[in-house]
Amino acid sequence: MVPVSSAALFSRSASSYLELLGQIRDDQWLLPGLGEWDVRGLAGHTARAILTVENYLGQEEPGEVTIPSAAGYYTTIYSQVMDPASVAARGVEAGAWLGDDPVAQVSAALMRAKAVIEAQPDNRIVGIGGMGILLSEYLRTRVLELVVHTIDLSRATGIAHTLPDATIADALALATATAAQSGEGEAVLLALTGRDALPDGFSVV
Repeated sequence: MVPVSSAALFSRSASSYLELLGQIRDDQWLLPGLGEWDVRGLAGHTARAILTVENYLGQEEPGEVTIPSAAGYYTTIYSQVMDPASVAARGVEAGAWLGDDPVAQVSAALMRAKAVIEAQPDNRIVGIGGMGILLSEYLRTRVLELVVHTIDLSRATGIAHTLPDATIADALALATATAAQSGEGEAVLLALTGRDALPDGFSVV
């Protein structure tokens, strides 16, 4: 099987999110979404997986790679820089940004993001929090966010939805790699092979 590029996986997972977004009814936006978010806030947070690509690629490129992998992003930048309260607030702001026509808003953002991705060289480095990660690896983190939160939206709204197998596989591979790097690999392996259960609230991100 020919490997699917991270850019293609990003496009597929974003398109899948958009498909679900277009099925959310007007009376569902205020339903509980995830944690502090209602469905609109959750959808807005998910859209940020697209918006940040355009934003970060519009910034100056750092001189070197200091985050070696997508898993490294979650075990370094994500855990050290991301403040849960700020993440929650930005999700609410992005939910408001969706406006009255969320699909049009996100579709336009995705078109811009895909265009700027296509314009980058293969070795493009993305700057995050004063550190650098290859674009190909950063896009894998966006795939994980899009996949997981599209599932969250499906669960919150009761709208049946199936994601592309390739995006699920890549998100799962990244999640397990992150677990291994953070010292939780054995626990996840035992759970995946039916030998033990993960603790309540367990998460690798």
